[in-house]
Amino acid sequence: MSTFHVMTSATGNIERPEIRRIAVSDVFSALREGYEDFREKPSHYAFVALIYPIAGAMMIGWSAGVELLPMVYPLLTGFALLGPLLALGLMEISRRQELGQPANWSDVLSLRKSPSLPALLMMSAYLVTLFMVWLVMSRGLYLSMIGDYPAPGVFAFASGVFDHPNAWAFLFWSNGIGFLLALVALVISLVAFPMLLDRDCGAASAVGTSVRASLANPVPVAVWGLMVAGLLAIGMATLLVGLIVIVPVLGHATWHFYRRLVV
Repeated sequence: MSTFHVMTSATGNIERPEIRRIAVSDVFSALREGYEDFREKPSHYAFVALIYPIAGAMMIGWSAGVELLPMVYPLLTGFALLGPLLALGLMEISRRQELGQPANWSDVLSLRKSPSLPALLMMSAYLVTLFMVWLVMSRGLYLSMIGDYPAPGVFAFASGVFDHPNAWAFLFWSNGIGFLLALVALVISLVAFPMLLDRDCGAASAVGTSVRASLANPVPVAVWGLMVAGLLAIGMATLLVGLIVIVPVLGHATWHFYRRLVV
């Protein structure tokens, strides 16, 4: 039970690995390597690749009622906050492939025995909390700045929002808050999840390393965040079908980006 830790490693130490300074080209190299991992054994993670489109479709269906139409956009955009959590299995596959270990799903499921599991659960709770905060704040902003729900129908809803006197202020504040929450999620989780898979460390060390890596490489990390956001937007624009490829590629690429950032 001494290895069942959350904040620190099994020995109680907080690890501070060395951070590399990388270039923007490393971002695209990591993406290319993620795509290569995707091509190598795509059947092994078809289930995880479907999580985004299935969950997104469920969210749209749940939000089909007129009174919940204002939540469709926050749900779809905020869902990206959970990306590192949903890509955890994909990162583990890339880690195992790099080490020459078996990378079947039965092997990936062995994560449930990992000493880092409590820390992974804590990090997952952080991201879920950010997601819920985004939903609550989005709903509050809509009610305070736009007010009553519009007449039934998606087009009536969109017309009601954009014709409202507070439309631009609402879009500015809602997207601004969403950007800040996404930035927090990026900075604390970019390195944290793959590091917990890779090393015997706790959440404090993983988050601290993620923050240090982001501060040491602001431009590449910003390009990474914009690239992820852009690719997810493309996937959503294709009625979520594109996410079947985009999500696993990004999941694998996250592992390779981590390997470039942390010694």
